[in-house]
Amino acid sequence: MNFHEQRFPANLSLGSTGGPERRTEIVTLNSGFEQRNSPWAHSRRRYDAGVAMRSLDDLDKVLTFYEARRGPLFGFRWKDWADYKTAVPSQEPAYDDQEIGVGDSIQTEFQLCKNYRSGTAVYCRAITKPVLNTVYVGVEDVELFEGTHFDCDYATGILTFYDPPPEAARVTAGFYFDVPVRFESDRLEISIASFQAGEIPSVPVVEVRV
Repeated sequence: MNFHEQRFPANLSLGSTGGPERRTEIVTLNSGFEQRNSPWAHSRRRYDAGVAMRSLDDLDKVLTFYEARRGPLFGFRWKDWADYKTAVPSQEPAYDDQEIGVGDSIQTEFQLCKNYRSGTAVYCRAITKPVLNTVYVGVEDVELFEGTHFDCDYATGILTFYDPPPEAARVTAGFYFDVPVRFESDRLEISIASFQAGEIPSVPVVEVRV
């Protein structure tokens, strides 16, 4: 896959604009009622990497990063400062943050995920780019440890247990994570004169499926 396990400079994603988008098809009937459907099972995130640039040094970092990725050719990691961990903003991730599955005494592989719950509605978002050495895991409220009870593939977000979790046992996890993205355009247009005059350049990035 055309993906580099390299994170865009976190200080330059701080202050950027962006977030999730959905694709919803809406048909208004003659009665005035609506029929709504979405061809996307999952949201897709977009950001603008240019907003946080404040100096020529910042500009140089973005240009260097862009060229090293060959523009949109290679994906990379992006820290979404509004949504980068399983815990609420005021807390650190813990092993019991998210339920990621239920044991059956056979299955050993589980995909990391984050659940977005509001009332009875819940959306389960698969997390494929956890941050190295920040994954905490538990089974039935007992914390387990990486290298002793399980391994984590930080390029896919898949946990592999040495022994399968028991029948009906809740498998939980907490972690920090990045978003897999790529630059959206084959062209990067930035005017030094405009930048020095205070004009903010646009450097759009878009989430990729991995």
